[in-house]
Amino acid sequence: MIKRLGLLLGVFVSCCTLAAEHGVKVVSPDRFHLEAGDLSLGVSQDWRQPLPKVTRALIIVHGRLRNAQTYLQSGIDAATHAGAGGTTLVIAPQFLNQSDVKRNHLGNQVLRWKGNDWMAGEASTAPGQVSSYGVLDQIIKHLGNRKLFPALKEIVIAGHSGGGQVVQRFALTGHDHPRLQTEGISLRYVVANPSSYAYFSPQRPVPFDTASCPSFNDWKYGMQNLPDYVGERGAQQLEQAYVSRDITYLLGQQDTAPNHPALDKGCEAETQGAYRLIRGHNYFDYLRQRHPQLTHKLVEVPGVGHDGDKMFTSPEGEKVLFAQ
Repeated sequence: MIKRLGLLLGVFVSCCTLAAEHGVKVVSPDRFHLEAGDLSLGVSQDWRQPLPKVTRALIIVHGRLRNAQTYLQSGIDAATHAGAGGTTLVIAPQFLNQSDVKRNHLGNQVLRWKGNDWMAGEASTAPGQVSSYGVLDQIIKHLGNRKLFPALKEIVIAGHSGGGQVVQRFALTGHDHPRLQTEGISLRYVVANPSSYAYFSPQRPVPFDTASCPSFNDWKYGMQNLPDYVGERGAQQLEQAYVSRDITYLLGQQDTAPNHPALDKGCEAETQGAYRLIRGHNYFDYLRQRHPQLTHKLVEVPGVGHDGDKMFTSPEGEKVLFAQ
C-alpha cells in the first residue's frame, strides 16, 4: 500500500513538473478579448449572447496545473447535482504561461504569465500587461451587463489549491464594483485548500526566527511589497474591505499531508502551519481574534483530501457554491 502511494505521488509530481515545464496539453477553446490581449477560458454557455435564464455565475479558478477545462467540468457537474445547472453560467479562466503558448503553437494575441506569477496577481508578460486579478475584474464587469444577463443575482468566485490562493488574495485586494451594488448582484468568494494565505500583520501561528525567513511578510504571504494592482491602498484599508466580504473557507478534512508534493514548503508558508487543513484553521482563528464579529465561514469536507473535483462536487461544496 505504501509502495503504491509512493508511486502515485511520484506520478503526481511528474505531472505537475511536466505541466510547469512543457506546457499544458489542453488549452481552453474560448477567448475573452481584453485590451492587453485575449484570455483563454472555458464557459458552460455562450456568454456573448443574452442568457435570460442565468441567475448565478460561477467563476472557477484552476490550480498550478492550469487545467481550466477540468475545473469547468467540476463546476458544471456540481451545478447539475445541486439542481442549478440551467440557471448557472460556469466560467473557467486559464492563466497560461510561455511554455503553454510554445507547446500549443498559440498566436501572439493570447495572454500569458511568467511561471506561477498569476497566483500572486502579477501582470501578464505578453502581449500586453494586465494583472490576473484585473482579469477577474473584467469578467465581473462583463457579467454586470444587464443586456446579456438580465436575471443575474449573484457571482461566486471559487478556486482550489493554487486557485484558492488566487481567490483569497483577490478577495483581499479586489477593486470595488459599484455597478453590481446598483444592479443588486451579490459577490461571494469560496477559498478551497490553498497552500497559504495573506496575513495583515507580522503575527504567525508557528514560532520562527525572522532572521532565517526575512521574506515571511512579503506579498503573497503578508503586506510588504504589495503588487501594482493594489495601487495606493494600504494594509488597514485592505483588511477592512476583506473582512466585510462574503468569504467561505472550504477545507478538506483529509488535506493533512505535511509533505504533499504540491504543498508550499517555503519558510513563508511553513510559518502558517504544517499542512493545508491546519493552515486554514490557523488563518480563520487569526481573523476572528482581530475581528470578533467576523462573518466569514469555515466549512470542512469529510473524507476528502487535496482534490478539487471532490471538494466542489461534495454535498458540502455544492451547498457552499449554490447556497440560496
